[in-house]
Amino acid sequence: MRSSCRRVFCAAFIGLFSAMFWAQTAHAQGAPAAVSCAAKSLGSFEVETVLDGRSFRLRDGREVLLAGIEVPSSSGKTWLAQRLTGKTVVLRQVTSETDRYERLLAQAFVTADSVERWIQQELLATGQAQVSARPGDSACAKALLSAEAPARRNRLGLWANSDYSVKASSDLEGLLTRKSRFTVAEGKVLSVRESGGTIYINFGREWSRNLTVTILRRNLRAFEASGMDPKKLEGARVRVRGLVEERNGPRIEAVRPGQIEIAAQE
Repeated sequence: MRSSCRRVFCAAFIGLFSAMFWAQTAHAQGAPAAVSCAAKSLGSFEVETVLDGRSFRLRDGREVLLAGIEVPSSSGKTWLAQRLTGKTVVLRQVTSETDRYERLLAQAFVTADSVERWIQQELLATGQAQVSARPGDSACAKALLSAEAPARRNRLGLWANSDYSVKASSDLEGLLTRKSRFTVAEGKVLSVRESGGTIYINFGREWSRNLTVTILRRNLRAFEASGMDPKKLEGARVRVRGLVEERNGPRIEAVRPGQIEIAAQE
């Protein structure tokens, strides 16, 4: 009798565990949170071909660039082509926007197995993409960063590649090899200073050997409106993303609030 009960209990436990696992997987890959990121629908369109890891051409000839993400790896194109080529895609935007090449900047959604899938979210969750320096408004940035976090922590996909992994703010050589390239860096803020209309977030005493993040004073209001006061980041561990410049040491200019996030909780 006890053996029978144990078998029943084990079967029930395994079934519950499996259900939880697949529910979590579906949540990570699904797109229910996307509505808060892109409220305006542009409509449904048929995809003719995928051009690279983050852009595709519609049947009507227009090109679409997936907003809010970077896809540096060539494997992203294969992943995207398998999911979009010849399929119907729903495009949504927070605001009407195109890039300098007249490509639509949009969030993309497809329906598979009766579930609407958010393409950006799935690329991030599988480690095929990184949240860009232009993640959109605060709601969109939050949704995208949340999708990216598990893949980054578990070093999935491109996060396992030293070229794309998070760089330490003190890694001078690693940061300078990323000059003029999109990079994610992390470290503890030593000090915050303002001079000549620019706010300097310093990660070390020697600016030439540690990362410095700059914010123009005219952009400060956008950070404060998002709930972040850059002048109060001293002592905080933060993660920053953007193009690395070399100006008496590695430097990243933060123009938008979504480029800086508090990393202490991780």
